[in-house]
Parts: sequence; structure tokens; C-alpha cells
Amino acid sequence: MIITDVSVRTFRTKTKRHSDSAGHGHPGPAHKVAQSLLTVTTEDGHEGHAFAAPQVVRPHLIDKYVKKVLIGQDARDRERLWHDLAHWQRGSAAQLTDRTLAIVDCALWDLAGRALNQPVHKLIGAYRDKVPAYGSTMCGDELEGGLATPDDYGRFAQKLVARGYKGIKLHTWMPPVSWAPDVKADLRACAAVREAVGPDIALMIDAFHWYSRLDALALGRGLEKLGFAWIEEPMDEQSMSSYAWLAGALDIPVLGPETAAGKFWARAEWVKAGAVDILRTGVHDVGGITPALKTMRMAECFGMDCEVHGNGAANLIVAAASRNCRWYERGLLHPFLEYDDGHDYLKTLADPMDEDGFVHLSDRPGLGEEIDFDHIENNRVA
Repeated sequence: MIITDVSVRTFRTKTKRHSDSAGHGHPGPAHKVAQSLLTVTTEDGHEGHAFAAPQVVRPHLIDKYVKKVLIGQDARDRERLWHDLAHWQRGSAAQLTDRTLAIVDCALWDLAGRALNQPVHKLIGAYRDKVPAYGSTMCGDELEGGLATPDDYGRFAQKLVARGYKGIKLHTWMPPVSWAPDVKADLRACAAVREAVGPDIALMIDAFHWYSRLDALALGRGLEKLGFAWIEEPMDEQSMSSYAWLAGALDIPVLGPETAAGKFWARAEWVKAGAVDILRTGVHDVGGITPALKTMRMAECFGMDCEVHGNGAANLIVAAASRNCRWYERGLLHPFLEYDDGHDYLKTLADPMDEDGFVHLSDRPGLGEEIDFDHIENNRVA
């Protein structure tokens, strides 16, 4: 299975998601944005695919780094190819990001599954075929009837429970919302959701990412009174010592790191430092399925849960292949959006959820995505 080509197709897709000046997603009118599909091809005609933002797989990165590492190599040698590509990061002047590594790694896993006619979670060694999902909200906003008030969060939480979710994670208000951030406002939203859904729904929070230590402590202590399951990324994750301080001061579990660089190596340091109670990984945060599994297994060695950041087929696969992952993050969700509408470039949802809140793994080969190649070709960007 010698790799002969790595190619990228960029196309237009319709979405109602808009990004604010800080990069947070909010609902809005339908519009078209660019999306890319990276494809790895072997000499015997097998292909593996992975979707990415166009800037993550721009031509310079593919031609100068990815093709140099992959072409002429055996597609089954994922571990070696991942390390060979990671070694290029230093010499790329930081242009070759972990997200690019992740897309290439996912495409190689997809190729393996398609070539063997097996779903990737079975190739890895599945722990389960369905995973309980928590509904992960969008950030707070100033939209009437959206997520502008604590009562808005409470009403939306009731809808999520009616849909089947047994857990809900709040993303509260962050800049550029005019008056954010505000710990007291965060706690009012959390209290409204707890009152709306009762004591048996697991609640979590991903709050303002740059709170001070004392603000994060105040938020955590308020969440303890509300019976929240974890607190996530209230401070800048570049300061691991701040998280060690916070984890030592709170009873509520501290989860992380999410955005901290360093792949699984950095996460090992967080465990050693006692900076988290629940470890965090994510396919696009640590450089692919391959390193995400390393993170998960490392956490298991310490008797720790490890939660997967983000949605999508690859993250669902890591959750399904891991005993110490309790949840799949399904979102981002908002009263003005219908998540189950899916994407126009996929024929089916990558993460269909039943009425009991379980997301079921696909038995299709590869990552399990049913790609609409005709739609992609008909909406190509030159």
C-alpha cells in the first residue's frame, strides 16, 4: 500500500454558523464557506479522506512537508509517518501545525479502514459501539431568545434534556460580548440550568479562558454548590502552575488541558504536576487519532478519566475505543440551529444520537463518514 499522491479538494458548503472577532461560533443567516477534503491515494487504488479547514491543508504545507514525508511510503506505517511528519514541525517555522498532522493521520486511518472494509474503531479495538453524549452549547450571546440570559440557558437546557441528552456543557459569555466576562453571570446561568433540569443531569462548564486565579476559584466554588461534574479551561492554559493551584483548592474536578501545545507529552506533565483531575485530549488538539489514543491510554495508567474535545467522526472513534472516556461532546448547539440537519457534503450524520442520548458508531468502513463526492465536485473552488 505505497502512497502515490496526497491531494486536496476545496469546495463551498452552506452553514448558518458565523464566527465573531474572537473566533467563537454563533448562529446567523445561511451563507457559504470554504471547506477542504484531503485525500491520500495508494498505488493499488485505495483512498483515505479527512475534512479540514482550507488553511490547515493549504498547498504550501502539502507540497513542502506532507508529500515529502508520505509519498513512496507504506500507508500502513502510521506511527512512523506521524513521527516523521511531527519532526518537520520545528523546521517549518511553526507553519506545520498539530491540526495538519491530525488531518493527515485521520486520512491514513480512513484509508486503512476502507482498504480492509472495516470501521476504524474496530481496527483499533472497540470498547463499545455507542457513547453517551453531552450537549455542548455555543458561547453566550446578545440575541433575543438565544443564549443572552440565564433564563435562556435554562429553557434551552430543558429542550436538550427532552431531546435525550443526559449531560449538558455550558459555554458562557466571552468577549466580544459587550459586558463579558463575569463570574456572577456565569454562576447565574449555571444555577438556572441546574434548576431547569434537576439533579440527575450531568452539568459541566467551559467558561472564560483567561480568568484570574481568584475569579476561577470563585467560579469553581460556586459550581461545587450546584453539583457540577467538572470545570474546564477558566484560565490561560499556558500557566500549568495556575491549574495545579486551582485543582488543589477545589473539590470539583478540573479538566484539561485543551488548547495547551505539546501533544501527549505536555499532557503527561499536567498529570505529573497534579494540574488536572480529568485529562483532556482531542484528535485535532494533539495531532490525530494516533496521539489521542496515546493520551487516553496514559490517563488510564493513572486511573484517570480522559475526555475528548470536540465532535466529529474521528473524536467519536477515540471515545468508542476508550474505557476511561465517559462522554462524547456533541455540538456546538444553539436554540436557533438544528444540529441534526448535518452538513451538505455528508449524506448522513457522522454522529446520530438516539432518544436516550447515545451516539452510535457507524459500521461503514474507515472513519464512517458517508461523503457526498458529487456535492463536493459540483461546488469545487478553483
